Amino acid sequence: MAPPTLPFASLWASPFRPLCVLGVAYGIALMAAWLAVRAGVAAAPDAPLWHGHEMLFGFASAIVCAIALTALPGWAGTPEIRGAPLAGLVALWAVARAGFWFRDALPAWLGVATACALWVVLGAMLARQLMRIADRTWLLLLVVIAGMFAGEALFGAGEVQTGLRAALYSIVLLFALAGGVFTPVFTGNHLRATGRGAQAPFVRPLEVASIGAIVVLAAVDLAGAPASWRAVAAFAAFILHAVRLGRWRGWKVLDVPLLWTMHAGYAWLVAAFLLRALGELGLPGAERAWLHAFTAGALGSVMIGLMTRVALRHTGRPLAIPRAMVAAFLLVQAAALIRTGAAIANGGEAWVAAAGLAWIAAFALYLVCYGSILVTPSLPRAVASPLTADTRPGSDASPR
Repeated sequence: MAPPTLPFASLWASPFRPLCVLGVAYGIALMAAWLAVRAGVAAAPDAPLWHGHEMLFGFASAIVCAIALTALPGWAGTPEIRGAPLAGLVALWAVARAGFWFRDALPAWLGVATACALWVVLGAMLARQLMRIADRTWLLLLVVIAGMFAGEALFGAGEVQTGLRAALYSIVLLFALAGGVFTPVFTGNHLRATGRGAQAPFVRPLEVASIGAIVVLAAVDLAGAPASWRAVAAFAAFILHAVRLGRWRGWKVLDVPLLWTMHAGYAWLVAAFLLRALGELGLPGAERAWLHAFTAGALGSVMIGLMTRVALRHTGRPLAIPRAMVAAFLLVQAAALIRTGAAIANGGEAWVAAAGLAWIAAFALYLVCYGSILVTPSLPRAVASPLTADTRPGSDASPR
């Protein structure tokens, strides 16, 4: 007997479908609510640091999971999570959101359990898959998941700031790991196909040092080390990741929005490390600005770029984007520039509102352009060209 079919079967065919739809919609709602609270037209929710928590654990986590779980089968060769197991993960994400908003009505232990359940289950599922592949580098993904679990647990235990920082550094680590693979590979594919060059060779000492610098920065920060230590660690991360970015030659793909948005995102990460170092040395506003440079700039740029690429590539469509999505990419850059600049210059509410509205517009355009294809069946196949070679050689990139 065939297994029962889930309602909206197309939605559960691949992780990017439900997680991108729900994550983006939730992020837009969160940003709109935050702007309304800051404008004084809505009451602030009775929850500690609700905006930061839910933008990290609600919006960002959904998109991170969407991209990671969709990429793993093609890049690491793991089985794709789909159907009922995928629906279960999405349900755990939704339960965690409900648990946060109704935390006062729940026993403390139950609130923490609902928040952490997604990371426990996801970690167990991926550990079983990743332990079977030869390349142990992929096990670093479990470190990221453990960091997200620790962040939720610390937040629930009352260590609010420490919990958020632990989660933030976990996402920074994953960003650097994924960016160090996707950005040079996609760029190299395009450079070869257009006769502009080849992919930058992999330099293991640089890659290890770049990732290690993030781990060191996280360790000295979470351990409460002196500001001078944090400044040195952040400046080391800035130098290493700037060298890493420069080697990828992003200036050669400025005519390709799907590529320049990824290079722009990594440039925002580099800027974030520099701002973090300057903030520790006493530059006014830089300590706040580094956070916005990473979240609005780095995450925003790469998330919207990868979500666009995945929505097209994994539904059997060629990598051609409408002008509306180019506008969305530019709006993300505007939002990051305004929000980071407001933090440095101590700008007023008008700056914050402008940045928030630009961010909302960018991700709303994504839903308008691609929401329908995320919930409907894929096309039989894309009209492939060398520029659509997104996965490692020999991998299965068939539509889901």
